[in-house]
Amino acid sequence: MIGSGRTDGYLTDDETRAIVGDALASLPVDGKRVLFIIPDGTRTMPMPMLFELFQALLGGRVAALDFLVALGTHQPMDDAALTKLVGQPVVAGRAGASRIHNHEWHDPAMFAPIGVIPAAEISALTGGRLAQDVPVSLNRRIFDYDHVVICGPVFPHEVVGFSGGNKYYFPGIAGPEIINFTHWLGALITNFEVIGSGYTPVRAVIDRAASMVTVPTSCLALVVTPEGLAGLYFGSAREAWERASALSSKRHIVWLERPMRQVLSVMPPMYADIWTAGKGMYKIEPAVADGGEVIIYAPHITEVSVTHGRILEEIGYHCRDYFLAQPERFAGYPGGVLAHSTHVKGMGAYDASTGIETPRVQVTLATGISEARCRKINLGYRDPASIDVRAWQGREAEGILLVPRAGEMLYRLKPR
Repeated sequence: MIGSGRTDGYLTDDETRAIVGDALASLPVDGKRVLFIIPDGTRTMPMPMLFELFQALLGGRVAALDFLVALGTHQPMDDAALTKLVGQPVVAGRAGASRIHNHEWHDPAMFAPIGVIPAAEISALTGGRLAQDVPVSLNRRIFDYDHVVICGPVFPHEVVGFSGGNKYYFPGIAGPEIINFTHWLGALITNFEVIGSGYTPVRAVIDRAASMVTVPTSCLALVVTPEGLAGLYFGSAREAWERASALSSKRHIVWLERPMRQVLSVMPPMYADIWTAGKGMYKIEPAVADGGEVIIYAPHITEVSVTHGRILEEIGYHCRDYFLAQPERFAGYPGGVLAHSTHVKGMGAYDASTGIETPRVQVTLATGISEARCRKINLGYRDPASIDVRAWQGREAEGILLVPRAGEMLYRLKPR
């Protein structure tokens, strides 16, 4: 294992360069084709610095140095977005000699099947929650390369516990079957229980699927805040993730003395729709009082989901039990979309005899999405122009919390 981390403070640029240098020097890739799997623009990460280092340290050693953006099912990045991501001009998907590919998750022809996790094994991995065969497929581009390097940050995550590591394979560049399966598994457990909880059943399924990948794989796992790089670890995907997630649990969790009755989650511009800005609920739900309210404040957002908006307009946002009580009605919908719905709505109850749904927390959108659309999708509405963000500061003693850059820090209640 190569790397270092700080529970306080940040790595210097020289320390970062030294870790990356040692990591890449250890790879047996001379004359070979290397592919980096990297995050899209919805993650805080010093990608321009790393991109420059990768080119400087590997460009003269390898036959190809290319990049694949692990979109999962996020919207593709155009040349302008990729230029901002990597910090160098990208023209027609190229930055110098390097090709930068979007993960074409919408094109079935881009996937290669690599195996099936049988139902009995799924039952064991999930603690008996589910038992079905799960086909595993990945973006076929990885098989054009001799070595894959996963490079991405680790944060508390609503589906997996902590992001990063093999999650850049699944769901990062994976086919729909395992994406929908793992996300629905996370929804069954609930965001409330999963997020920031370490090694989870979802992580176990992802690691099992990753064991089917035949291309040699290494991982650079980062622990990042907007202020700097707190940790950087290199090794196998499992080892690097374990070190980074342990540090993330110290750097990315804010412990509160008491539950909050109202929270204003201010979403930064990197979240372009509710599909991604839902993190303003995910990361605060464990610290909100019963009957409380989370306001997702993002005047710049006008779409529910660029990629899945039509489905979400049909099903709306509901708690887990709403879907569990009506399996036939929702059988044809993707599990990943149903999971997102439950994660935004949060914990709650549903009485099938009355049709009454009782969420634990009220989720309100203060965005560019109209009141009519908010009501249609079963979320609250507030005019963003009515909110003075400054008036929310310093009111924790009243049970009112301002999260000025929501989406990456997890809020929890201190154990009593």
